[in-house]
Amino acid sequence: MIGKLISSIVLVAGALGANICAAQNNTVSVLYAGSLVNLMERSIGPAFAKATGLRFQGYAAGSNKIANEIKGNLRRGDVFISASPKVNTALMGTANGTHVTWYASFAESPLMIGYNPRSRFASDFKTKRWDQVLQEPGIRIGRTDPKLDPKGAFTVELMTKAAEFYHQPDLVTKTLGAVDNPEQVLPEETLVGRLQSGQLDAGFFYSTETSDLKIPSIHPAPELQVKASYTLTILNDAPNPGGAARFVEFLLSAQGQALLKEHGVDVLKPKISGDGQTIPPSVRAVIDATQ
Repeated sequence: MIGKLISSIVLVAGALGANICAAQNNTVSVLYAGSLVNLMERSIGPAFAKATGLRFQGYAAGSNKIANEIKGNLRRGDVFISASPKVNTALMGTANGTHVTWYASFAESPLMIGYNPRSRFASDFKTKRWDQVLQEPGIRIGRTDPKLDPKGAFTVELMTKAAEFYHQPDLVTKTLGAVDNPEQVLPEETLVGRLQSGQLDAGFFYSTETSDLKIPSIHPAPELQVKASYTLTILNDAPNPGGAARFVEFLLSAQGQALLKEHGVDVLKPKISGDGQTIPPSVRAVIDATQ
């Protein structure tokens, strides 16, 4: 009797395990920079699912935050898309867990100053220089954490450049306050929503966000230009490496690149960094075809 019970438990456990494996093989988990929420969830994800029959499962956050979670074994995924090449290096090498051995830069998006068209400061953005408007009393500015998100670091870099360019040594302090100013620093995935709902008057966004969501924006002078450089990689401990490869192939395909362009992203010829020999052959073939 006990033997039959044990056999039944083993059979049930085996069936559950098979179902879990099947579910994993049908799902591709993509961890991506929060600035790509709309692009991934409303465009790339659904199009990928339709083209392949696989299920897209996305997770958005600041690139550094995601990298820290991967490194701390707090989050697993198949594909990692960052807004800065530097983030990948924190996951490379034995000391960092060897989560990443290669990555490819595939797109860019310049940093912009976006504003709410219903804000009482909206008319000022149309008639005054943007740095002057950001210093006006009462304006509510949103940005991301420089420690957790490349966009936050790019924001500080942009304002530092502007301080020198416009000969205003105290510009950074007047507009941003402290680097970690709690009145401004917000999670990347919530920044757009807060601007659109009127909780913010202005904020710092990539062109893919302002273009995609029709956010009025100011493009800084060419001398001040700061860009996100999007990279992708397949994580070494990916639960579904086969599905991950298919996602990367789709993203770099003609259809995937067309969708990127539709959402205001500047598409680049993929540039490989790290150990190219570890790239899956099917992915390497797609990359080589774009050169």
